[in-house]
Amino acid sequence: MVNLPEPGHRVVVRYILPTGQATDALGELLSADAEVIVVDGKRGVERIPRGAVIAAKEVPPPPAPRVPRRVPPVD
Repeated sequence: MVNLPEPGHRVVVRYILPTGQATDALGELLSADAEVIVVDGKRGVERIPRGAVIAAKEVPPPPAPRVPRRVPPVD
């Protein structure tokens, strides 16, 4: 059984696809019950069957956007 934080926290959930490949869902944990874990990430809202979950943990907030570096003009 995988322990999850309370909804509202940022998580990564690794789970098995029907093809047998593993993939990750990264985003805000919306809900979790005995059957489904719901994560809102960049790919949208993902509903993950609890039986497909391999691992899950809370992760820190995403890093701040980088400021683009200005290239000096060439004379």
